[in-house]
Amino acid sequence: MTTPSDVAFSPAVKAIQSARGSREGYARMERRGGWRTEVTPDLAAFLAQARSVYLATASAEGQPYIQHRGGPPGFLRVLDPETLAFADLAGNRQYITLGNLSENPRAQLFVMDYANRRRIKIWGEARVAADDPALLAMLAPAGAPAEQAILFRIIAWDANCPQHIPQRFEAEDVAAALARKDARIAELEAELERARRPGG
Repeated sequence: MTTPSDVAFSPAVKAIQSARGSREGYARMERRGGWRTEVTPDLAAFLAQARSVYLATASAEGQPYIQHRGGPPGFLRVLDPETLAFADLAGNRQYITLGNLSENPRAQLFVMDYANRRRIKIWGEARVAADDPALLAMLAPAGAPAEQAILFRIIAWDANCPQHIPQRFEAEDVAAALARKDARIAELEAELERARRPGG
């Protein structure tokens, strides 16, 4: 690769960009430094709040597979400027991701923040860490049956614009907002009742 975005912008992609008029804009971006290859403070803050991530892998033959992983904020950890990790929790025991990674380490993370309509795409290589109990204990959410850890080495990352991202909110955030609203309504109703009393 000559620039980090080459991980996604193959010659075929660049040819289509040229044909459809967007290549020069991306070429300017590449000349200015292009996509990042390490975790920045902004990316670390975004990942610390993430509750939803999609992990894309492919078999040796190129058959793609996408797996969703979610958890409380902080389940996706920054181990160092080039490495992310999360606990791989027990699931339906198909092991497609593990099989793919055993023969093809190339992977991508697609990290979603629906409430703020933000997404981050991260290209890299992933591997399974099944023999590191200390790492697994650090990564696993409380009470969660973690089977192994997934370590992800960053090659490049990019932030998308919010266009076409539906805005959705976590149930617990909605419940907290409704509780605050109900408490405020109760306060105002109490004030109104006091004002209606004689001499109030």
